[in-house]
Amino acid sequence: MAAFAQDAAAPVDLQAAAAAPGTGRSVRPVGGSMNPDLSFIADFALAAFSSDEASQLGGHDPTVRGFNLQQLELAIGSAVDPWFRLDGNLVFSQFGVEIEEIYSTTTSLPAGLQIRAGQFLTRYGRSNPTHPHSWHFVDQPLMLGRLMGGEGNRGLGAEGSVLLPLPWSVELLVSSTMANGAATARSFYGATDLGVRGPADLQTTAAVKQFFPLSDDLSLAWGLSYAGGPNPWGRTRTELYGTDVFLKLRPITRGAWAEASITAEWTLRRTQVPDDLLTDHTGYVAGYWRFARRWAIAARHELGSPTFDLSGAEVPDPALSTWDGLRSRTSANATFWPTEFSRLRLQGSRDDLEWVARPVWAAFLAAEFVVGAHGAHKF
Repeated sequence: MAAFAQDAAAPVDLQAAAAAPGTGRSVRPVGGSMNPDLSFIADFALAAFSSDEASQLGGHDPTVRGFNLQQLELAIGSAVDPWFRLDGNLVFSQFGVEIEEIYSTTTSLPAGLQIRAGQFLTRYGRSNPTHPHSWHFVDQPLMLGRLMGGEGNRGLGAEGSVLLPLPWSVELLVSSTMANGAATARSFYGATDLGVRGPADLQTTAAVKQFFPLSDDLSLAWGLSYAGGPNPWGRTRTELYGTDVFLKLRPITRGAWAEASITAEWTLRRTQVPDDLLTDHTGYVAGYWRFARRWAIAARHELGSPTFDLSGAEVPDPALSTWDGLRSRTSANATFWPTEFSRLRLQGSRDDLEWVARPVWAAFLAAEFVVGAHGAHKF
């Protein structure tokens, strides 16, 4: 008993254990918390629409006149051991709880390699991998809701990425995920899940992410993306081809709060159906200017071609045939931060749908509150 007590009281050298792979011990490095970082992020909005024809496509968009709970998100993240970390996002609504993301990521692979596995938002384009609290607008781009689904493109699967040894930053990534889900894989199986008979029945996403530091204050990110997978017409496929550009000016050399950016993203969709190939496209351009420590303004214009002509073809997913003409939407807003833990935003928009007689006007007054540890967002 004395020997046992002595061993129990002896200090454990966590740093040595963490640095000794093969010991079978899962410990965190010295100085790291034994508890995960937790944060709650609440988003609310008061909404008004000029018409019942309002068609918000995002799962977290304000959708009804009056008060809306966009989401209450619980973000979880922590190092597991010297080889892995775990991150997750649980979303609470008025009617239930869903696991938005839960995935593990390697932290110690050589040669710039990284693997993550679990359920995650695919890294197609620029907007899809983001969460509402990082958006410059109250609602998500129409492109995501139309092509991916109300929750953005996500699924169970695995992703591999590598940083290339080039003079500028280049990351290549490939992921394979489940292709089903009406709100997460609309362009693929969607709500009509035909199962997995082989690798071709999974969604494949590939992307090239490039970053160019043009100066100390000016930088450019440019991405090329591809997503392909099965659609509900049997052994036929849908493919998405996209590009995105992000130009950011932040005068860090002068220590100013000013920040300005321009974002543009565009996607072409090609859908195979029996005896035909159908195409459509959607995109947006947005500008953002934070001109003071607590104030910013933003504007966005979105455009989408008519949904491909499905006359004479069986339509497994009615959502595919809802755009009977050109659609464009213009939005503008102003944001005020009382502190870094809260945000107030006033936004207005005009939505022009060719198959509706009059434009749909919308106004949102949104509020966001953050408690707990929440890390900085990616560039």
